[in-house]
Amino acid sequence: MTTALEVPLDPKVLEGLPQPPTITHQSPKDFIIDPRENILIYCEAKGKPHPSFSWTRNGTHFDVEKDSKVLMKPSSGTLVIDISGEKAEAYEGIYQCTARNEHGTAVSNNIFIRQSRSPLWSKERKEAIMVQVGVSLVLQCRPPAGLPPPIIFWMDNNFQRLPQNTRVSQALNGDLYFSNVLLDDTRNDYICYARFPHTQTIQQKQPITVKVLDSNPSGERRPSFMAPLGRSSTQMALRGGVLELECIAEGLPTPEVSWYKESGDLPSSRMSFHNFQKTLKIADVMEADAGDYRCTAKNSLGSAHHTIKVNVKAAPFWISAPRNLILAPKETGILTCRVSGDPKPQIAWSVNGVPIEDSPKDTSRKVEDDTVILSDVQTGSSAVYQCNASNEFGYLLANAFVNVLAEAPRVLTPPNNVYQVITNNPAFLDCASFGSPIPTITWLVHLTSILNRDPYVIHNNGTLEINVAQSLNSGKYTCIASNNLGTRENHVYLEVKEPTRILAQPEYMVVQRNRKAVFECKVKHDPTLIPTMNWLKDNGELPDDERFLVDTDSLTINEVTEEDEGTYTCVMNTTLDQDSASAMLTVVEATPTPAIVYEEPDPPTDLELTDQRERSVQLTWIPGDEHNSPTQIQYEDLLHQAGVWHNLTEEEGTKTTAHLDLSPYAYYSFRVLAVNHVGYSQPSQPSRQYRTNPAAPDVNPTDVHGVGTEHNNLVISWKELTGLQSNGPGLQYKVNWRQKDVEEDWLSETVANASKYVVSGTPTFVPYEVKVQAVNDYGNGPAPEAVVGYSGEDVPMSAPESVQVLVQNGTLAEVHWEPVLTSMVRGRLQGYKVSYWRERSLHQAEAQQEEQQVLLFSGNRTDGRLPGLKPYSLYTLNIRVVNGKGEGPPSPNHNFETPEGVPGPPSFLRIKNTDMDSLTLEWGPPQDNNGRLTGYTLKYQPGNSNELGPVEEMMFPANETTVVLADLKYSTRYKFYFNAKTIKGSGPTITEEAVTIMDEVRPIGPAFTNVNSSVVGEEGAVISWEYFGPDKNVYVEYIVENSKEDWTKECVNGSSGSQTYLIKGLKPGTSYRVRLVVKDHSEATIHSTEELVITLPAMKSDQVDLATQGWFIGLMCAIALLILVLLIICFIKRNKGGKYPVKEKEDAHQDPEIQPMKDDDGTFGEYSDTEDHKPLKGSRTPSNGTVKRDDSDDSLVDYGEGGDGQFNEDGSFIGQYSGKKEKDTHEGNESSEAPSPVNAMNSFV
Repeated sequence: MTTALEVPLDPKVLEGLPQPPTITHQSPKDFIIDPRENILIYCEAKGKPHPSFSWTRNGTHFDVEKDSKVLMKPSSGTLVIDISGEKAEAYEGIYQCTARNEHGTAVSNNIFIRQSRSPLWSKERKEAIMVQVGVSLVLQCRPPAGLPPPIIFWMDNNFQRLPQNTRVSQALNGDLYFSNVLLDDTRNDYICYARFPHTQTIQQKQPITVKVLDSNPSGERRPSFMAPLGRSSTQMALRGGVLELECIAEGLPTPEVSWYKESGDLPSSRMSFHNFQKTLKIADVMEADAGDYRCTAKNSLGSAHHTIKVNVKAAPFWISAPRNLILAPKETGILTCRVSGDPKPQIAWSVNGVPIEDSPKDTSRKVEDDTVILSDVQTGSSAVYQCNASNEFGYLLANAFVNVLAEAPRVLTPPNNVYQVITNNPAFLDCASFGSPIPTITWLVHLTSILNRDPYVIHNNGTLEINVAQSLNSGKYTCIASNNLGTRENHVYLEVKEPTRILAQPEYMVVQRNRKAVFECKVKHDPTLIPTMNWLKDNGELPDDERFLVDTDSLTINEVTEEDEGTYTCVMNTTLDQDSASAMLTVVEATPTPAIVYEEPDPPTDLELTDQRERSVQLTWIPGDEHNSPTQIQYEDLLHQAGVWHNLTEEEGTKTTAHLDLSPYAYYSFRVLAVNHVGYSQPSQPSRQYRTNPAAPDVNPTDVHGVGTEHNNLVISWKELTGLQSNGPGLQYKVNWRQKDVEEDWLSETVANASKYVVSGTPTFVPYEVKVQAVNDYGNGPAPEAVVGYSGEDVPMSAPESVQVLVQNGTLAEVHWEPVLTSMVRGRLQGYKVSYWRERSLHQAEAQQEEQQVLLFSGNRTDGRLPGLKPYSLYTLNIRVVNGKGEGPPSPNHNFETPEGVPGPPSFLRIKNTDMDSLTLEWGPPQDNNGRLTGYTLKYQPGNSNELGPVEEMMFPANETTVVLADLKYSTRYKFYFNAKTIKGSGPTITEEAVTIMDEVRPIGPAFTNVNSSVVGEEGAVISWEYFGPDKNVYVEYIVENSKEDWTKECVNGSSGSQTYLIKGLKPGTSYRVRLVVKDHSEATIHSTEELVITLPAMKSDQVDLATQGWFIGLMCAIALLILVLLIICFIKRNKGGKYPVKEKEDAHQDPEIQPMKDDDGTFGEYSDTEDHKPLKGSRTPSNGTVKRDDSDDSLVDYGEGGDGQFNEDGSFIGQYSGKKEKDTHEGNESSEAPSPVNAMNSFV
């Protein structure tokens, strides 16, 4: 017989208990190491005695002790290889660990150690790629082979991802495909990057330059496939892996790609599209995914098709792995190693690491393919068996030991344990044991064997359960564990305690203010338990007030106030149970008439029972003082709850008799209390006892529920009837159940002293109809109503399918999914849990995974909203269905990207180098770009607290972080507004303020001195002054004396020194007030002179016009005649050959157009700005910017001293004129080019 005996973890039991080795921890099969760190190869095992360890490398023994670089950890097989000073590849190979002790040998997997590699890109010279508009293009990446393979992405010189879309996309092999090229594709920074994840290094390929030409553009055409080529191809996928199918097409217009499976539907729950529908990805590949997949590329001119035939293979996978066996001598066991795969795996068995065919023959062992049968095992035949299942795609290796033990029973539960329970509660007495063969457990009480029937249940682990413990169940219990090697006993004790009950409960009280309130709370409890009494007010602690006095069975409140109103609760606790009772206190105002005293009424007297029947009796009484007080009738059931009084009914104060309905099978005693607004009277003396006869139950249990606690059970529970409701002796409960909506008979079980019944072996979470009926020795209760309950839940089996994410904006996305089938939920659906996390910003190539966020969408939802996302980020999510038992498996991880949003505020804005008219601004990029920054906006304006000046605005590119602002006003406050921008808009603005500094030197004393005025004619006046201020905004202001009009101001020369100004257009005969003022940039007056009063003379009435006077006319005619005579004399002399002294003037001044340079500064004398842009005389400027000269023309070079002329950076010419050179005779009529001033400037740009 095969057993599944578990070896206990109790260290006392493990002492001396033999156990073959078990591998507990090992490194993965394919172990890629970091060459910068020591190599750590794990191999941990347990066993008794503790196993020893050895290693093989590449199939031969690896002597650890001979290699000083290799250390094996103590009491472990884990190897630590120090590679400092060594090359990691020296230790590459296949390692296998062996753990052995005297009971067997376990082996680890073959651990393939390989060094991670991130080789450099080979040097290559890339010529620019020239393509015509509209043609297709492939930019090859061809990264160096790394281990593991690198992650490929394309970026530009600014480390920004190159935009991809349906036209331009990256293939699975890393190449960049253009379905057709545009002129905008011209750039010189197509850079392929390879990130090697193991070493976290990134390698960069040489930039590729693409120039798109428009000389011979390609026309529109129907699609054709760039990858894969041809009409069909094949691809193989492994079960459980990921299948990626890719189709990339070229054409113009850009084609769209679609997919379908020719032999069936695409697996929507495991399928996703990537790379703009060009890649079909199927996760967790199954055999059903094999078949023909067809991709179609289509545009307005036609379509193209490609068929990919997918073959699904499978590495070996477990159907049932072999499990450890613990067998007793002479027993039989079976080891099963069931696997599947494609091709079908080959199974090879080994024992203690040796192929089973090479191990010593064992007649008790029989191998049948995937099964080893061990018959009639003997002591000492313990061993570890290895099952190796392999095919061309991988292997599985499992160790399973067969431990042959002959062990007498041991009882693991400590002896003489005392278990305490309260009456009517279940009791559990433990009897944990170990032995081989598995011991049989029996229980004795009072030397009598306990049978496995009501009220006792003996569980498989030996625990004895008493459903409803009564005082008669107290005593000594004996647990006996026995097998063929011996017997062990253990004694435990059960103590069933009386419940804690409050007999005298606190009662509702109405107390006058400043009077005393007393709440009673008398308790009955088991004398062996120590009670603790606590009082609460409104479920909180009592006020810390000396007016509150707590006694053993009462609470007294002295001098009550309105604040003392509330609910008071007494709580009695023991180590096993508790009971509580509450009453309310109402405080009323004291009556103003002191003669009236409010007291409780006197108790009624002379109780008498008449009209006695089976189910009723008549009670009469005589009221006490304060007649007409309402009365409360209480009863005590001496049969079921002696000493406990219950409220039965309440009667009006005018009545002295009451008809009382009674229950069967009770011993009644009655008492009556009177009550008024002060409180209750003392109770009357009890009536004589009245007994009712037994009968069948009138009611059934209430609160019937059917709820599973395990996946294969149904717990039917109910609220038990009280003793008064039992109606007779022998109360039991008939429990009925059947599966709902299934044609089957009711099943039933009758139990006593229980409030639940467990139905085992039920299907998972199916509806059941349940009902519970009360029965006693006198018959059954009424027919019960059926209620619907459900068997136990189990965790869901499948994940939501067809997960889709619809991104609404940069911070919000909607996720949709197909709900899990009800049969797969396997429980009460609580909802769907969406787990999502931010992998990284799309700016970053490397993942920076953030903390996972979880949202639970209650109910049978199929969608939900994910708020609070960060823009321009890559997110991953998965979804699980949740029921009352737990969570199901997650859906495959689904990636989605959020679009760009507005950026966050710039990280800082600093103001530096503040000067009189300039300052420097520095800023930092936003911490959250939320997209690709397109630039920054700066707005600034001068102003003070009362008014602001005009706003200036400047734009800066994204890579700029500083600017110098010039031409600012000195001693002025500026406010700056700064924000960043993406294509989605501007982000939040940050502000800063700064004040330009004052001039370092300010005039001491008055700015104006020697201010004078003089009248010029009848309409003008001259103002003269000396000015010594730095400010240039100087004005002359004047106004007609005694006028209320505004001052007229005229701007004058603000230079320092002596200045004059003529005021024109004044009115003759008028007096004016005149002053000089200096204003700042905000038009505020800084300096002002004292006012001068100027009075213009009135126009004379006898003034004569000169132009009309005869003497003036005669004088003008004489002058004209004299000039005419002089001209005639000059003309005569010239015709006679007279020599005009021009030569002397030329010798003295040379050519008047060629002015000598000043000696002091090297500039041209009397140079006119108006001639700066005129061409040289007699020259012309051709389109190429050169100046040609004729033989008769002068060149600027002719006036230099042996070289070409030069221009300063400001365009001024460098060189000196020393006189005109004589032209070379050999020049003839040939033209020569001289650099024009325009070209000279261009050469510096």
